[in-house]
Amino acid sequence: MLEQKIYDVIIIGGGQSALACGYYLRRTDLDYVILDNQDKCGGAWQHGWKSLTLFSPAEHSSLPGWLMPKSENEFPTREEVIDYVCQYEKRYKLPVERPFQVKDVEKEADNFKILTDKSTFYSKTIVSATGTWGKPFIPDIPGNDKFKGKQLHSAYYQKPEDFTDQKVLIVGEGNSGAQILAEVSMVAETVWTTRKAPEFLPDDVDGRVLFDQASAKYYAEKKGEKFDASKYNLGNIVMVPSVKKARKRDVLHSKGQFKAFTESGVLWGNGEEQSFDTVIWCTGFGFATDHLNKIVSTDERGKIKTIGTRSVEEENLWLVGYGGWTGFASATLIGVGRSARATVKEILEITKKNDNSA
Repeated sequence: MLEQKIYDVIIIGGGQSALACGYYLRRTDLDYVILDNQDKCGGAWQHGWKSLTLFSPAEHSSLPGWLMPKSENEFPTREEVIDYVCQYEKRYKLPVERPFQVKDVEKEADNFKILTDKSTFYSKTIVSATGTWGKPFIPDIPGNDKFKGKQLHSAYYQKPEDFTDQKVLIVGEGNSGAQILAEVSMVAETVWTTRKAPEFLPDDVDGRVLFDQASAKYYAEKKGEKFDASKYNLGNIVMVPSVKKARKRDVLHSKGQFKAFTESGVLWGNGEEQSFDTVIWCTGFGFATDHLNKIVSTDERGKIKTIGTRSVEEENLWLVGYGGWTGFASATLIGVGRSARATVKEILEITKKNDNSA
């Protein structure tokens, strides 16, 4: 009987965060593999809507080691990002195995047992880099089950033409809400509903400024200093070209928050009923960490307690690319490199320590 191979590190997920970790792992002598549940390279970018773009120019949107090629557009398109991510994977010959859907992770003696839809893997340490796209969040609204129209989350939205001549309710005050409203409003009768008034960034503020802001906050907190937000243009919605055009058409207005669903639409706070054919939820995501439920505790959104990127409960588990709780700006192409580098450094130190004590 063949002895089961035990990897030093297994990365779960094959998108930008996993590749950033792979970039630093390839510089070590650790034996690792990346398990991706997608059929092709490109990570979650493959599932974004057709017109989706980055918020920053290519030179400010790169993974560690290799600058994204410049785009002819102000911001790189979804297809350009997918191509970059795929070329990055090939460039560094990262050991990605796909498609492998990780069902569960269990502990077996001192190692992890990773159960997939095809086979079982074993590893001394794990990096979970599954992100958020696989965990779309829809709030529980009274009467949700009564509505007879169509409902879909922005994770499954593709193009405005699918809603031509419909009455469409766009839910959510973030970037996805503004961008989807901007293009759907060109072909359909739209209403924007938000919990609070949308906050728009100045026209000249893009992802570069947001990253600088996040960096300043990170370093201030690290030094124990108070972060001075007044130095930055704070807001929420980046004025990408499509949103600027929507502003010119005067459609960037929220009707406020509705209080319940009816069979044909929604009920507003003033008692007005309004009918809709479709509701598009632009209400964000939880964290795709269900595969870790047998080894650590998660909250209702899938968040796991960490110090840096390392799990508090399970010392040989790291989580990379899930947003602020796993490193500042870690859910971005430019931001994840720092989290990935620190994570691999910790794994290398722990692995050497364990090997020396064995």
